[in-house]
Amino acid sequence: MPPRFRRIVFGALSEMKGALVIAALALGGVMVTSLLAPWPLKVIFDHILLAKPLPEGLAALSPLLDQGRWFALCAMAGAIALIALFAAIFAYLQVYATAKVGHFITYRLRSELFSHLQRLSMSFHQRSRSGELITKVASDTNLLRDMFAEWSLTFAAHFLTLIAMMVVMFVINWRLALVVATSLPPLLAAIYFLNKRVKASVRAQRRHEGAMTSRLNEVLSSMLLVQAFGRQSFEERRFQEEIEGNFHSGVRTARSAGAITRAIVLVSAIGTAITVLVGAWQVLEGLLTPGELLIFLAYVQSLYKPVKDLGRLSTKFSRAAVSAGRVGEILAIEPDAVDDPGSLEIGHPAGEIVFEDVAFGYRDDKPVLEDVSFRIAAGERVALVGPSGAGKSTLLSLLLRLYEPSRGRILIDGIDISRFKRDSLRSQIGVVLQENVLFGVSVRENIAYGFPDASDEQIEAAARAARAHEFIIDLPDGYDTVLGERGATISGGQRQRICLARALVKEPAILVMDEPTSAVDAVSARLINESVARVHAGKTLLVIAHDYADMRGYDRILVMKDGRLVESGRHDKLMEAKGAYLALVERRA
Repeated sequence: MPPRFRRIVFGALSEMKGALVIAALALGGVMVTSLLAPWPLKVIFDHILLAKPLPEGLAALSPLLDQGRWFALCAMAGAIALIALFAAIFAYLQVYATAKVGHFITYRLRSELFSHLQRLSMSFHQRSRSGELITKVASDTNLLRDMFAEWSLTFAAHFLTLIAMMVVMFVINWRLALVVATSLPPLLAAIYFLNKRVKASVRAQRRHEGAMTSRLNEVLSSMLLVQAFGRQSFEERRFQEEIEGNFHSGVRTARSAGAITRAIVLVSAIGTAITVLVGAWQVLEGLLTPGELLIFLAYVQSLYKPVKDLGRLSTKFSRAAVSAGRVGEILAIEPDAVDDPGSLEIGHPAGEIVFEDVAFGYRDDKPVLEDVSFRIAAGERVALVGPSGAGKSTLLSLLLRLYEPSRGRILIDGIDISRFKRDSLRSQIGVVLQENVLFGVSVRENIAYGFPDASDEQIEAAARAARAHEFIIDLPDGYDTVLGERGATISGGQRQRICLARALVKEPAILVMDEPTSAVDAVSARLINESVARVHAGKTLLVIAHDYADMRGYDRILVMKDGRLVESGRHDKLMEAKGAYLALVERRA
């Protein structure tokens, strides 16, 4: 178990000390009532019906028997009911306390896991399948909740009850107790060996469940594409493959768990039969009273029930152990880069951007950028162009410190951005991505996403600047209209203008845009370009552009090719140079 995983769990347990104390006391009460339950029957059979003298340990009941048989019988019947009542109360308190602890552990695990996932690098998220991560956060933590609270205390209760009953039986009659004890090793051995098979099949089952969730999430989020290409049958077959693997591993798990239960039932039946046979013989020989035999039989039945439950719990522990390993794997991953203790707040920069000999690759053996150097003056309007795969989007990712350069450095106002706190740096960079991602919340909340403290006036001003106010007020509830998932209830151009408003509301010193008009209609593209031109004043603007008809409006154009900066200059000069830029323009023509 990774250290961080242990800290989270034990930290949650330490915060729930009160509930744990209640659970422990209730556990003790359940154990005591289980031990006391058959004793009234012994008193009834041995000392009331058969009138045998009370042993020294039960001498305190003499005044009760002196009141007459019917009075004693009623008292013992009342004792049976009272023990049952206390057993129910203790059981309720144990269930309540353990459930409270378990849900709190789940809350802490999910909170920490979600927080940790957000701090892992983009390279991790690009490698990972979202469905697998969802399964770990939502499903695996549920199993851990039960393991660390309910199952653990249930296991402890059963184990302690088992020990206590064996002690009492050895005190009453060590020979018969020895007969009962000989049936336990075969039971525990069966549980151990069959449990190993359960763990292997559970591990495969959880893996298939993660793949199944990933496939489902992928298809549902791309339903427009699936239906547009008529690929429903193909996706059904792929999903069928995933659930088939989950089905087979689930059947193997159930078969192994069933084998544990059958083995326990079989050994329990044989053990009970032998106990009855040997106990009855001892009663006939005068070595045991009928009441003591009843206690033994009651304890044997109660004894095998905890063993059965332990077998069932062992299967659940196997499932939970696999889940613990899966969650622990995520928590053990350290972020690729963290802020240094002495990191700076960026303040409000002028906006000068400098790349000095920057190199980067998503893999060590495959560089994406090589020796990229350029300077963008504060307030300058710059376009970044180049063929697909030239490294344009990677430059923006490096500027946002989503990745760290493998060589060289990036400066804002003459200070290496690695010295700034990430959140502080990103607060001064407005971002409009190529994919216009919105959340299924209100328009107001989407615009204020990067600046939660924004006032209604600031939100509306940003929407006006992005030319979004006009269509927002026409929505059913205006700024309070709740959008569909990923903004599906409005058009692509409207989504992009809300994304632009989201970037502008925090009044950033630097605005970066990744092909903001590539997926919108001509009218929306014109509105977005007009908005950008109007809000540019005082901001450094860096745009990955694809529409070469608008290139004259930029102060400078940076041309990327094969991970290198190959040309730089204004549109007219680059056209006259007849180099890589001219080739791009002609290809678009």
